[in-house]
Amino acid sequence: MRTKVVVAVSVAALLFYFVFLGRLGAALIGTGNWAGIALGIALFLLPLVGLWAVARELMFGVATERLGRELAARGELPVDDLDRTAAGRIDRAAGAAAWERARAEVEDAPDDAGAWYRLAMAYDAAGDRRRGRAAARHAVRLHRR
Repeated sequence: MRTKVVVAVSVAALLFYFVFLGRLGAALIGTGNWAGIALGIALFLLPLVGLWAVARELMFGVATERLGRELAARGELPVDDLDRTAAGRIDRAAGAAAWERARAEVEDAPDDAGAWYRLAMAYDAAGDRRRGRAAARHAVRLHRR
């Protein structure tokens, strides 16, 4: 729930920022100066790119959450019993072992969305969020087929 509140506040702040940029863009276009017009158009385009990026990330989050709920309902998510440090972080060796198991599962079933989702979780446990997101995106693509 906390994540959803943070996302909602962030989206609201971005929308405010985009409205501000739009008003500034309109004012620049109104100057009649070619440089002002060019900057004004750029300020109109920048929020569009930002909205596209935000929408894409929100759709990714919804699709990933949906896949996770489906896997949980079928009992196909791993139990979080990994060793942790005193600070509560997953132990590196435990994360690496979880990643190795998940990688082997994906090699055995490369078209299984659940296997790719579990690999994404294992990447996250191992501290590699970039690859974890890539694996989660792949899992969502497989799930949509």
